Amino acid sequence: MNIKSSRRLGSTQIDLPILGLGCAPIGELFDRLSAAKAQTVLESAWDAGIRYFDTSPFYGFGRSEHRLGHFLQEMERNTYSLSTKVGRVFRRFDGEPAAVATDSWTHPLPFTFRCDYGYDGIMRSYEDSTQRMGISQIDILLVHDLDYWALETEDRVAEKLKELESGWKALDSLRRSGEVKAIGVGINEEVMVPRFLENFDPDCLLVAQPYTLLDQDTLDNAFPQCAERGISVIIGAPYASGILATGPIPRAKYRYGDAPPEILQRVSRIIEVGKRHGVSLSAAAVQFPLAHPVVVSVIPGAREPEHVHGTIAAMETTIPDDFWREMKENRLIREDAPVPSA
Repeated sequence: MNIKSSRRLGSTQIDLPILGLGCAPIGELFDRLSAAKAQTVLESAWDAGIRYFDTSPFYGFGRSEHRLGHFLQEMERNTYSLSTKVGRVFRRFDGEPAAVATDSWTHPLPFTFRCDYGYDGIMRSYEDSTQRMGISQIDILLVHDLDYWALETEDRVAEKLKELESGWKALDSLRRSGEVKAIGVGINEEVMVPRFLENFDPDCLLVAQPYTLLDQDTLDNAFPQCAERGISVIIGAPYASGILATGPIPRAKYRYGDAPPEILQRVSRIIEVGKRHGVSLSAAAVQFPLAHPVVVSVIPGAREPEHVHGTIAAMETTIPDDFWREMKENRLIREDAPVPSA
C-alpha cells in the first residue's frame, strides 16, 4: 500500500491519508518519553511522508497536544490534517503530581479534569486545544471516551449522552461555520456505536480497539450502519495497544492492559501462519483494517523513529492471498472479514 494515498472522509471535503500517526505515545502513554525523543518521532513521521496526526487533551493531560503543536507550528497549515478531541476540560492541579497519575498516564502534566460534554464544555475544550497547540484550525473534532471504559456505569453513560445533546449543537455549529471540517466520535466499545448513530450525525468514527486482527465484532452491526449512512471510520490502535507490534512478550499490551493468556496464545498462532507465508505480524495488523470499505485511515502510535519506519515498511509489504485464506481457515479472523488483495 502507498502510505501517501488518501480516501475521502464521509461526505466532507477531507481526503485523509490512509496512514496517520496516533499521538498518545508522545503524551507518555504507559512509559516516560523525553520531549527531545517525541520531537524526533514526529520529525521521522513527517520526513517519511505522514501527513495526518491525531491527538487529545487527555493524552498526558495536555502533554501530547503541547508537543504536537510545537512541531506542527513550523509546518504550512494546508500541508497536513489534524484531529483532536473534546469531552474533558482541564484545570491546574495544586496537589502532589502523583495524585493525578493513572495506569495509562504515569507522568501527566499537573492538571486535573472534569468530564463535560455540554455546549460550554465542548467549546471550552476546543478553544483550550487550539491554544495548547498554537494552531487555530482543527480539521476533525471528536467526542472522546463517552463510553463504559471511561465512565464505568450505565447511569453515567446515559447522563453524559443526554449532556451531549447540547454539546452536539456546539460541534455542529463549528462544522457549519467551517471552523472545523468534520466532527465525529472516538469509541472504545462497539456497543456504543448504535447509541451514537441513533441520536447524532457524525461524519466519522474513530474506533480504537473493536476492529483489529484480534477483534471484529463491529462487522455485525456497527460497520453496516456506518456504510448505510456514509460514515467513515478511522482505526486507532491497529496494534491493539501494542501486542500486534511487539508479539506475545511478557506484559504485552492489549486493550490498554496486560494481554491475557488466550490473547498471547492467539497472537502466537497468527505469527506461525505469517512465518509460513513470509508475513510479519505488524504488516498483517496494519493492513487488515484498511480492507473494509468504511475504513479510511489507520493511526498507529510510535515511541521511537524505528517504530515509524517499521510501520511504513509493514504498510508497503505485499501480503499473499494465501495468508488471509489460512487465517480464516484457522478461525484467526472472521470468515466474513474483508481482507486486502495481493
